[in-house]
Amino acid sequence: MNYILFDGPSRNNLLPFTFTRPVADIRIGILTIREKWETFLDSTTTTITEDYLSNKYPMVEMDENVMINASYLPNLELVEMVKDLQENQAIFKDEDVIAFYSKNSQEEVDFETYEAIEFNDDVIKIEYTWDIYSKNGEVIQEDFNLLTHGRQSQPIPSSNNVIAAENIFIEEGARLEFTTLNASNGPIYIGKDAEIMEGSLVRGPLALCEGATLKLGTKIYGPTTVGPYSKVGGEVNNSVIFAYSNKGHDGFLGNSVLGEWCNLGADTNTSNLKNNYAEVRLWDYQTESFAKTGLQFCGLMMGDHSKCGINTMFNTGTVIGVSANVFGSGFPRNFVPSFSWGGSAGFTVYLTKKAFEVAEIVMSRRHVEFTEQDKAILEHVFEETKKYRRE
Repeated sequence: MNYILFDGPSRNNLLPFTFTRPVADIRIGILTIREKWETFLDSTTTTITEDYLSNKYPMVEMDENVMINASYLPNLELVEMVKDLQENQAIFKDEDVIAFYSKNSQEEVDFETYEAIEFNDDVIKIEYTWDIYSKNGEVIQEDFNLLTHGRQSQPIPSSNNVIAAENIFIEEGARLEFTTLNASNGPIYIGKDAEIMEGSLVRGPLALCEGATLKLGTKIYGPTTVGPYSKVGGEVNNSVIFAYSNKGHDGFLGNSVLGEWCNLGADTNTSNLKNNYAEVRLWDYQTESFAKTGLQFCGLMMGDHSKCGINTMFNTGTVIGVSANVFGSGFPRNFVPSFSWGGSAGFTVYLTKKAFEVAEIVMSRRHVEFTEQDKAILEHVFEETKKYRRE
């Protein structure tokens, strides 16, 4: 069977992260959503997403296909139902379509003609940006179970101070000495070739992905993910950091999500709680205004390729778009549009030519090519987000 992951209606709720990737390629827990589905299905997947993303994330359609809403995370019960789908059948969760069978010859899909199969068990859905960190603990545990089942961890070096060693799994090539690891509140997963430097204090759940680094004396607590080849220092609580991003120095990051290729300058701090303990309002790209979230704790949402200078301070519930550069004293506003350059004193346009020069240098340092596809995606984002900037 050919499996295709589609964005679904949650795509706009997950901006700025879905400006530059399909919903399927959001990381939560240890794996991306796509990697979870592919592991469960034992099959590759392709994608239905926005046209401007489709060159990098193409769809491969065959005669028989199963379309899967990428906002839903797989579990054993759901995957069995997906595998068993037959022609003119669809799986629903209340009014939501989770998956349906499709033939290449179909001109359109009319769910009125489908047999509706209700999924009544619990399932995790990633619908809003804050779901990425607020549901991360549960997802780390599920990914940990999935990846470590029937496998043997590498031994924990004796110099480390360890609590609940049975909840710690170390992949080949990982390095850690003279750290404190407390997995009594959730698992600690240390990926291939990852490193935890001396003096670091870790309370799980933690997903330290392949090639990622916790620098000297890092303090991690609450459900936190450090994506592949990212580097983290200072204090981090209940946050998700995608691949190739850096928070390499002291400063606090809490209840936050950073995209790929982000960099937080030394002593950057994010507020995750309002002084009056009030509900956090977050920029909503659909309504183009600040909307209630029902959250008391919410820090920073930062899109791919965005950066900030040393000693930057972010207010509670700040949303930063793609390829923004924030610096200077004082608090910048709570919504910084994509391709903005500046800080509390005001912003100018960060021209694509300059942004691309930086991206090429940053990515080449990690031996990753900044491709024409990447440029085309960012050029589209630049045009799409023009209305938010004062140009």
